[in-house]
Amino acid sequence: MKTRPEITISSLDSQRLEDLIDSLPKGGVAGVNELEEELARATVVAPREVPDNIVTMNSTVRFFVESTNKEFELTLVYPKDMDSSGKTISILAPVGSALLGLAIGNEIEWPKPGGGNLKIKIIQITFQPERSGEYQL
Repeated sequence: MKTRPEITISSLDSQRLEDLIDSLPKGGVAGVNELEEELARATVVAPREVPDNIVTMNSTVRFFVESTNKEFELTLVYPKDMDSSGKTISILAPVGSALLGLAIGNEIEWPKPGGGNLKIKIIQITFQPERSGEYQL
């Protein structure tokens, strides 16, 4: 797999995600290891210092999945905020973990459950809480 691009996350997202991981049953949730690896390698900044071109929690992002040749627009949410609208994606989903902290234009290869990789490219961030002055969502 190619080297993953640098990622930036807010200290608030980092703490909330660490708390989420700590609340999960050990070894019982797929994708947690990948999320932990992403958190460990991330540059963590104060919420007000997050660049406006970075995918943060509760951001709505347009991205392209090369293997399906499809574009999606989804909001990256915590599992408790998932709904049946089809417009949200959990941070615990493989693509959800891959999106966190990426900048517009970044590409990443991410492991798929059952083997193989997804290649994802960030096209646009249509909403980012920090850009809108919302720091406590």
